[in-house]
Amino acid sequence: MERPDFFSLRNGDKTKLPFSNAEYERRVNGLKNVMSNNNLDMVILTSMHNITYYTGFIYCSFGRPYACIVTKNKISTISANIDASQPWRRSHCDNIIYTDWKRDNFLKAIVSIIGRDEPPKNIGIENDHITLDMREKIGSIFPFSVFNDVSKELMQLRMIKSNEEIEIIKNGARIADLGGEEIVKNIKEGNTEIEIAIAGRDKMEREIVRTYPNAEYMDTWVWFQSGINTDGAHNPKTNRKLNKGDILSLNTFPMISGYYTALERTLFLDYVDDESLKAWEANVKVHKRGLELIKPGVKCSDICHELNDLFAELGYLHYRTFGYGHSFGVLSHFYGREAGLELREDIDTVLQENMVISMEPMIMIPEGKPGSGGYREHDILVIGKNSAENITKFPFGPEHNIIKN
Repeated sequence: MERPDFFSLRNGDKTKLPFSNAEYERRVNGLKNVMSNNNLDMVILTSMHNITYYTGFIYCSFGRPYACIVTKNKISTISANIDASQPWRRSHCDNIIYTDWKRDNFLKAIVSIIGRDEPPKNIGIENDHITLDMREKIGSIFPFSVFNDVSKELMQLRMIKSNEEIEIIKNGARIADLGGEEIVKNIKEGNTEIEIAIAGRDKMEREIVRTYPNAEYMDTWVWFQSGINTDGAHNPKTNRKLNKGDILSLNTFPMISGYYTALERTLFLDYVDDESLKAWEANVKVHKRGLELIKPGVKCSDICHELNDLFAELGYLHYRTFGYGHSFGVLSHFYGREAGLELREDIDTVLQENMVISMEPMIMIPEGKPGSGGYREHDILVIGKNSAENITKFPFGPEHNIIKN
Protein backbone atom coordinates (compact mmCIF):
# COMPACT_ATOMS: atom_id res chain seq x y z
CA MET A 1 0.00 0.00 0.00
CA GLU A 2 1.41 3.37 -1.04
CA ARG A 3 0.80 5.98 1.65
CA PRO A 4 1.12 9.72 0.90
CA ASP A 5 3.86 11.97 2.25
CA PHE A 6 1.32 14.79 2.59
CA PHE A 7 -2.27 15.52 1.60
CA SER A 8 -5.20 17.90 2.08
CA LEU A 9 -8.37 17.01 3.97
CA ARG A 10 -11.41 19.23 4.28
CA ASN A 11 -13.40 17.29 6.85
CA GLY A 12 -16.47 19.24 7.92
CA ASP A 13 -16.90 22.98 7.59
CA LYS A 14 -14.70 25.91 8.53
CA THR A 15 -15.23 26.95 12.17
CA LYS A 16 -16.17 30.45 13.25
CA LEU A 17 -12.85 32.03 14.26
CA PRO A 18 -12.39 34.65 16.99
CA PHE A 19 -11.86 37.44 14.46
CA SER A 20 -13.48 38.53 11.22
CA ASN A 21 -12.16 37.65 7.78
CA ALA A 22 -11.31 41.31 7.30
CA GLU A 23 -9.14 41.23 10.45
CA TYR A 24 -7.14 38.22 9.27
CA GLU A 25 -6.75 39.79 5.83
CA ARG A 26 -5.46 42.98 7.47
CA ARG A 27 -2.84 40.98 9.35
CA VAL A 28 -1.74 39.02 6.29
CA ASN A 29 -1.50 42.23 4.25
CA GLY A 30 0.77 43.66 6.94
CA LEU A 31 2.97 40.57 6.69
CA LYS A 32 3.08 40.89 2.92
CA ASN A 33 4.21 44.50 3.28
CA VAL A 34 7.11 43.22 5.39
CA MET A 35 7.88 40.72 2.62
CA SER A 36 7.78 43.44 -0.03
CA ASN A 37 9.94 45.85 1.96
CA ASN A 38 12.57 43.14 2.49
CA ASN A 39 12.33 41.60 -0.99
CA LEU A 40 11.20 38.25 0.44
CA ASP A 41 9.65 35.61 -1.80
CA MET A 42 8.39 33.48 1.08
CA VAL A 43 8.03 33.48 4.86
CA ILE A 44 8.11 30.32 6.97
CA LEU A 45 6.41 30.92 10.33
CA THR A 46 7.08 28.29 13.00
CA SER A 47 6.06 29.90 16.31
CA MET A 48 2.72 29.31 17.97
CA HIS A 49 2.11 33.02 18.41
CA ASN A 50 2.66 34.05 14.79
CA ILE A 51 0.83 31.06 13.32
CA THR A 52 -2.08 31.84 15.63
CA TYR A 53 -1.96 35.54 14.83
CA TYR A 54 -2.06 35.11 11.06
CA THR A 55 -4.31 32.05 10.74
CA GLY A 56 -6.34 31.51 13.93
CA PHE A 57 -4.91 28.01 14.41
CA ILE A 58 -3.16 27.18 17.70
CA TYR A 59 -1.09 24.05 17.28
CA CYS A 60 -0.28 21.36 19.84
CA SER A 61 3.23 20.27 18.95
CA PHE A 62 4.06 17.23 21.10
CA GLY A 63 7.48 17.28 19.45
CA ARG A 64 6.21 17.58 15.87
CA PRO A 65 6.98 20.63 13.70
CA TYR A 66 4.24 22.98 12.50
CA ALA A 67 4.39 25.93 10.14
CA CYS A 68 2.54 28.56 8.19
CA ILE A 69 3.92 29.25 4.70
CA VAL A 70 3.27 32.63 3.13
CA THR A 71 4.18 33.51 -0.46
CA LYS A 72 3.06 36.47 -2.51
CA ASN A 73 -0.02 34.56 -3.65
CA LYS A 74 -0.53 31.74 -1.13
CA ILE A 75 -0.88 31.11 2.59
CA SER A 76 -1.20 27.69 4.19
CA THR A 77 -0.72 26.03 7.55
CA ILE A 78 1.24 22.78 7.68
CA SER A 79 0.14 20.35 10.36
CA ALA A 80 0.71 16.79 11.53
CA ASN A 81 -1.62 13.96 10.52
CA ILE A 82 -2.46 13.29 14.17
CA ASP A 83 -4.62 16.45 14.12
CA ALA A 84 -6.60 15.35 11.04
CA SER A 85 -8.68 18.24 9.65
CA GLN A 86 -8.93 20.35 12.79
CA PRO A 87 -6.12 22.69 11.64
CA TRP A 88 -7.97 23.31 8.36
CA ARG A 89 -11.23 24.02 10.19
CA ARG A 90 -9.44 26.45 12.54
CA SER A 91 -7.29 28.20 9.89
CA HIS A 92 -8.17 31.33 7.94
CA CYS A 93 -6.35 29.80 4.97
CA ASP A 94 -5.52 26.49 3.32
CA ASN A 95 -3.90 23.57 5.12
CA ILE A 96 -1.57 20.71 4.21
CA ILE A 97 -1.21 17.63 6.40
CA TYR A 98 2.08 15.74 6.49
CA THR A 99 2.32 12.11 7.53
CA ASP A 100 4.73 10.21 9.77
CA TRP A 101 5.37 7.34 7.35
CA LYS A 102 8.69 8.78 6.20
CA ARG A 103 11.20 11.09 7.85
CA ASP A 104 11.00 14.79 7.00
CA ASN A 105 7.65 14.70 5.24
CA PHE A 106 7.16 18.09 6.88
CA LEU A 107 9.81 19.49 4.56
CA LYS A 108 8.17 17.93 1.51
CA ALA A 109 4.92 19.61 2.49
CA ILE A 110 6.69 22.98 2.53
CA VAL A 111 8.07 22.41 -0.96
CA SER A 112 4.64 21.37 -2.23
CA ILE A 113 3.22 24.82 -1.56
CA ILE A 114 5.65 26.33 -4.04
CA GLY A 115 4.93 23.61 -6.59
CA ARG A 116 6.24 24.58 -9.99
CA ASP A 117 6.80 28.19 -9.04
CA GLU A 118 10.31 29.59 -9.20
CA PRO A 119 12.29 28.59 -6.08
CA PRO A 120 12.41 31.41 -3.51
CA LYS A 121 15.56 33.51 -3.54
CA ASN A 122 14.89 35.18 -0.19
CA ILE A 123 13.07 33.51 2.69
CA GLY A 124 11.94 35.02 5.98
CA ILE A 125 12.16 32.92 9.16
CA GLU A 126 11.77 33.52 12.90
CA ASN A 127 15.28 33.44 14.35
CA ASP A 128 13.91 33.76 17.86
CA HIS A 129 11.96 30.51 17.52
CA ILE A 130 13.31 28.17 14.87
CA THR A 131 15.67 25.48 16.20
CA LEU A 132 19.15 24.94 14.81
CA ASP A 133 18.08 21.50 13.60
CA MET A 134 15.06 22.83 11.70
CA ARG A 135 17.07 25.75 10.31
CA GLU A 136 19.58 23.27 8.84
CA LYS A 137 16.83 21.09 7.39
CA ILE A 138 15.04 24.00 5.73
CA GLY A 139 18.37 25.21 4.43
CA SER A 140 18.93 21.79 2.85
CA ILE A 141 15.74 22.01 0.77
CA PHE A 142 16.41 25.61 -0.26
CA PRO A 143 20.20 25.52 -0.69
CA PHE A 144 20.36 28.57 -2.93
CA SER A 145 18.09 30.78 -0.85
CA VAL A 146 19.10 33.60 1.48
CA PHE A 147 17.41 33.55 4.90
CA ASN A 148 16.36 36.70 6.73
CA ASP A 149 14.99 37.15 10.25
CA VAL A 150 11.46 38.62 10.31
CA SER A 151 10.67 38.01 13.99
CA LYS A 152 11.32 41.55 15.20
CA GLU A 153 9.31 43.22 12.43
CA LEU A 154 6.38 40.88 13.01
CA MET A 155 6.57 41.60 16.74
CA GLN A 156 6.30 45.32 15.96
CA LEU A 157 3.13 44.64 13.96
CA ARG A 158 1.58 42.60 16.78
CA MET A 159 2.31 45.31 19.35
CA ILE A 160 -0.36 47.60 17.83
CA LYS A 161 -3.76 46.04 18.50
CA SER A 162 -6.82 46.30 16.28
CA ASN A 163 -10.24 47.17 17.68
CA GLU A 164 -11.21 43.49 17.45
CA GLU A 165 -8.16 42.51 19.47
CA ILE A 166 -8.87 45.16 22.10
CA GLU A 167 -12.42 43.84 22.45
CA ILE A 168 -11.21 40.30 23.18
CA ILE A 169 -8.58 41.64 25.61
CA LYS A 170 -11.22 43.67 27.46
CA ASN A 171 -13.40 40.58 27.79
CA GLY A 172 -10.38 38.69 29.08
CA ALA A 173 -9.75 41.34 31.75
CA ARG A 174 -13.39 41.18 32.80
CA ILE A 175 -13.24 37.40 33.06
CA ALA A 176 -9.99 37.58 35.04
CA ASP A 177 -11.78 39.81 37.56
CA LEU A 178 -14.58 37.23 37.86
CA GLY A 179 -12.01 34.54 38.56
CA GLY A 180 -10.48 36.74 41.24
CA GLU A 181 -13.85 37.24 42.90
CA GLU A 182 -14.45 33.49 42.98
CA ILE A 183 -11.02 32.90 44.50
CA VAL A 184 -11.71 35.40 47.30
CA LYS A 185 -14.92 33.51 48.15
CA ASN A 186 -12.85 30.37 48.69
CA ILE A 187 -10.03 31.91 50.75
CA LYS A 188 -10.44 30.35 54.20
CA GLU A 189 -8.10 28.98 56.83
CA GLY A 190 -7.36 25.33 56.05
CA ASN A 191 -8.26 25.55 52.36
CA THR A 192 -5.43 24.60 50.00
CA GLU A 193 -3.83 26.58 47.20
CA ILE A 194 -4.82 23.98 44.62
CA GLU A 195 -8.51 23.82 45.58
CA ILE A 196 -8.81 27.60 45.66
CA ALA A 197 -7.13 27.80 42.25
CA ILE A 198 -9.52 25.22 40.78
CA ALA A 199 -12.51 27.29 41.85
CA GLY A 200 -11.17 30.38 40.11
CA ARG A 201 -10.21 28.53 36.94
CA ASP A 202 -13.60 26.83 36.62
CA LYS A 203 -15.42 30.13 37.04
CA MET A 204 -13.37 31.71 34.24
CA GLU A 205 -13.68 28.80 31.83
CA ARG A 206 -17.46 28.76 32.17
CA GLU A 207 -17.60 32.50 31.50
CA ILE A 208 -15.36 32.12 28.44
CA VAL A 209 -17.75 29.45 27.13
CA ARG A 210 -20.72 31.77 27.73
CA THR A 211 -19.01 34.72 26.03
CA TYR A 212 -17.40 32.79 23.16
CA PRO A 213 -19.62 29.75 22.46
CA ASN A 214 -17.84 28.89 19.19
CA ALA A 215 -14.30 28.87 20.58
CA GLU A 216 -12.05 25.99 21.55
CA TYR A 217 -11.18 25.99 25.24
CA MET A 218 -7.68 25.43 26.52
CA ASP A 219 -4.87 26.89 28.57
CA THR A 220 -6.83 29.02 31.10
CA TRP A 221 -5.10 28.71 34.46
CA VAL A 222 -4.66 30.11 37.97
CA TRP A 223 -1.62 30.49 40.20
CA PHE A 224 -2.75 30.94 43.79
CA GLN A 225 0.21 31.16 46.14
CA SER A 226 0.57 31.52 49.90
CA GLY A 227 3.36 32.12 52.40
CA ILE A 228 6.84 31.46 51.04
CA ASN A 229 5.30 30.34 47.74
CA THR A 230 4.55 34.00 46.93
CA ASP A 231 8.26 34.75 46.43
CA GLY A 232 8.16 34.01 42.68
CA ALA A 233 5.64 35.49 40.28
CA HIS A 234 5.40 32.24 38.30
CA ASN A 235 5.48 29.71 41.13
CA PRO A 236 3.03 26.80 40.62
CA LYS A 237 0.28 26.30 43.15
CA THR A 238 0.81 23.64 45.80
CA ASN A 239 -1.29 21.66 48.28
CA ARG A 240 -0.29 23.99 51.14
CA LYS A 241 -3.09 24.85 53.57
CA LEU A 242 -3.74 28.49 54.39
CA ASN A 243 -3.11 29.90 57.87
CA LYS A 244 -4.29 33.15 59.40
CA GLY A 245 -1.80 35.95 58.79
CA ASP A 246 -0.57 34.39 55.51
CA ILE A 247 0.46 36.61 52.64
CA LEU A 248 -1.42 35.47 49.53
CA SER A 249 -0.93 36.04 45.82
CA LEU A 250 -3.96 35.78 43.53
CA ASN A 251 -3.17 35.30 39.81
CA THR A 252 -5.89 34.55 37.23
CA PHE A 253 -5.11 33.96 33.55
CA PRO A 254 -8.04 33.46 31.19
CA MET A 255 -6.94 32.38 27.71
CA ILE A 256 -9.29 33.17 24.83
CA SER A 257 -8.21 31.82 21.43
CA GLY A 258 -4.55 32.37 22.26
CA TYR A 259 -5.11 35.81 23.83
CA TYR A 260 -3.77 36.14 27.36
CA THR A 261 -5.00 38.46 30.08
CA ALA A 262 -4.15 38.54 33.76
CA LEU A 263 -5.19 39.75 37.18
CA GLU A 264 -2.66 39.67 40.04
CA ARG A 265 -3.24 40.84 43.60
CA THR A 266 -1.60 40.70 47.02
CA LEU A 267 -3.91 39.66 49.85
CA PHE A 268 -3.61 38.62 53.49
CA LEU A 269 -5.74 36.14 55.37
CA ASP A 270 -7.52 37.65 58.40
CA TYR A 271 -4.80 40.16 59.40
CA VAL A 272 -1.51 41.75 58.32
CA ASP A 273 1.42 42.54 60.61
CA ASP A 274 2.99 46.01 60.69
CA GLU A 275 6.12 45.24 58.63
CA SER A 276 4.13 43.42 55.96
CA LEU A 277 1.67 46.30 55.81
CA LYS A 278 4.51 48.76 55.32
CA ALA A 279 5.94 46.74 52.42
CA TRP A 280 2.51 46.23 50.88
CA GLU A 281 1.68 49.93 51.05
CA ALA A 282 5.02 50.80 49.44
CA ASN A 283 4.33 48.48 46.50
CA VAL A 284 0.80 49.87 46.18
CA LYS A 285 2.17 53.42 46.10
CA VAL A 286 4.51 52.48 43.25
CA HIS A 287 1.64 50.74 41.46
CA LYS A 288 -0.56 53.81 41.68
CA ARG A 289 2.21 56.04 40.37
CA GLY A 290 2.89 53.61 37.55
CA LEU A 291 -0.76 53.72 36.49
CA GLU A 292 -0.50 57.51 36.30
CA LEU A 293 2.64 57.37 34.16
CA ILE A 294 1.27 55.06 31.45
CA LYS A 295 0.04 57.29 28.63
CA PRO A 296 0.73 57.83 24.91
CA GLY A 297 4.08 59.44 24.07
CA VAL A 298 5.90 58.15 27.14
CA LYS A 299 9.05 56.03 26.80
CA CYS A 300 9.02 52.64 28.56
CA SER A 301 12.46 53.14 30.11
CA ASP A 302 11.49 56.55 31.51
CA ILE A 303 8.62 54.96 33.43
CA CYS A 304 11.05 52.46 34.92
CA HIS A 305 13.53 55.09 36.02
CA GLU A 306 10.87 57.15 37.80
CA LEU A 307 9.41 54.11 39.57
CA ASN A 308 12.92 52.98 40.56
CA ASP A 309 13.46 56.37 42.18
CA LEU A 310 10.19 56.03 44.08
CA PHE A 311 11.07 52.51 45.27
CA ALA A 312 14.48 53.80 46.41
CA GLU A 313 12.85 56.67 48.29
CA LEU A 314 10.56 54.17 50.04
CA GLY A 315 13.50 51.90 50.88
CA TYR A 316 12.47 48.86 48.82
CA LEU A 317 14.31 49.14 45.49
CA HIS A 318 16.71 46.33 46.42
CA TYR A 319 13.71 43.99 46.79
CA ARG A 320 12.38 44.63 43.27
CA THR A 321 12.44 41.45 41.13
CA PHE A 322 11.48 42.09 37.46
CA GLY A 323 10.18 44.63 34.93
CA TYR A 324 7.17 46.82 35.67
CA GLY A 325 4.91 45.54 32.88
CA HIS A 326 4.57 43.96 29.46
CA SER A 327 2.46 43.86 26.31
CA PHE A 328 -0.69 41.79 25.85
CA GLY A 329 -2.04 39.86 22.89
CA VAL A 330 -1.13 36.46 21.49
CA LEU A 331 1.07 35.12 24.25
CA SER A 332 1.07 32.57 27.02
CA HIS A 333 3.32 31.04 29.63
CA PHE A 334 4.64 28.61 27.01
CA TYR A 335 4.69 30.69 23.82
CA GLY A 336 5.02 34.21 22.57
CA ARG A 337 6.26 37.48 24.02
CA GLU A 338 6.32 40.98 22.57
CA ALA A 339 9.64 41.80 24.17
CA GLY A 340 9.85 45.20 22.50
CA LEU A 341 6.98 46.48 24.64
CA GLU A 342 8.06 45.91 28.23
CA LEU A 343 8.52 48.36 31.06
CA ARG A 344 12.23 47.77 31.60
CA GLU A 345 15.27 50.00 31.80
CA ASP A 346 16.63 48.70 28.47
CA ILE A 347 13.42 49.21 26.43
CA ASP A 348 13.04 52.62 24.81
CA THR A 349 9.78 51.96 22.96
CA VAL A 350 7.40 54.93 23.06
CA LEU A 351 3.83 54.10 24.07
CA GLN A 352 1.29 54.78 21.35
CA GLU A 353 -2.39 54.39 20.63
CA ASN A 354 -3.74 50.80 20.59
CA MET A 355 -0.86 49.34 22.53
CA VAL A 356 -1.92 47.28 25.56
CA ILE A 357 0.40 47.02 28.54
CA SER A 358 0.35 46.06 32.21
CA MET A 359 1.54 47.85 35.31
CA GLU A 360 2.79 45.22 37.76
CA PRO A 361 5.44 46.22 40.32
CA MET A 362 6.71 43.45 42.58
CA ILE A 363 9.00 43.29 45.57
CA MET A 364 10.16 40.11 47.30
CA ILE A 365 11.39 40.09 50.89
CA PRO A 366 13.23 36.84 51.76
CA GLU A 367 12.10 34.48 54.49
CA GLY A 368 13.46 35.43 57.92
CA LYS A 369 13.21 39.18 57.32
CA PRO A 370 10.32 41.28 58.64
CA GLY A 371 7.46 41.40 56.12
CA SER A 372 8.74 38.41 54.17
CA GLY A 373 6.90 37.38 51.01
CA GLY A 374 6.18 38.53 47.48
CA TYR A 375 4.02 41.63 46.91
CA ARG A 376 2.55 42.20 43.47
CA GLU A 377 -0.33 44.17 41.93
CA HIS A 378 -1.24 43.97 38.24
CA ASP A 379 -3.58 46.04 36.05
CA ILE A 380 -4.00 46.12 32.25
CA LEU A 381 -4.16 49.41 30.37
CA VAL A 382 -5.21 50.16 26.79
CA ILE A 383 -3.38 53.16 25.33
CA GLY A 384 -5.74 55.63 23.68
CA LYS A 385 -5.12 58.76 21.64
CA ASN A 386 -4.70 61.07 24.63
CA SER A 387 -4.79 58.83 27.71
CA ALA A 388 -4.87 55.22 28.88
CA GLU A 389 -7.87 53.15 29.99
CA ASN A 390 -7.43 50.78 32.93
CA ILE A 391 -9.55 47.73 32.06
CA THR A 392 -8.83 45.89 35.34
CA LYS A 393 -11.57 46.59 37.88
CA PHE A 394 -10.64 44.27 40.79
CA PRO A 395 -9.67 46.44 43.81
CA PHE A 396 -6.16 46.42 45.25
CA GLY A 397 -4.50 47.36 48.52
CA PRO A 398 -4.94 46.72 52.26
CA GLU A 399 -8.32 48.45 52.49
CA HIS A 400 -9.79 45.81 50.14
CA ASN A 401 -7.74 42.64 50.33
CA ILE A 402 -7.38 41.60 53.96
CA ILE A 403 -9.73 38.64 53.67
CA LYS A 404 -11.78 37.67 56.73
CA ASN A 405 -13.98 34.85 55.36
